[in-house]
Amino acid sequence: MSTESAISRPVTVTPRAAKQFAKIIAAEGKPMMLRLSISGGGCSGFQYNFSLDDKQLSDDLVIEEGGIKVLVDSTSINYVEGSEIDYVDDLIGAAFKVNNPNATASCGCGSSFSI
Repeated sequence: MSTESAISRPVTVTPRAAKQFAKIIAAEGKPMMLRLSISGGGCSGFQYNFSLDDKQLSDDLVIEEGGIKVLVDSTSINYVEGSEIDYVDDLIGAAFKVNNPNATASCGCGSSFSI
């Protein structure tokens, strides 16, 4: 069974985030994918990590939006299932934001969360 079919509420990427990811990937000058992973840490217990990757693993969930691919590993998907990745540009600054329905609390900057 593929990871994607096992996920009842997949992660989504807003067009605004996809456009910004595309700019970052284009600056790399070679085909890349964006990876979202979760690690322990941050002020709320878990933190979101974004990185560029040129390899897709067999258990990755692959989200395609606006010509880009976002990868989420099989462990991290348990923490972000049903989430939306967005890009915000406001008075505080510009950043990618994960709107995570599983989070019971998050830090003020939104880069860490607890479940």
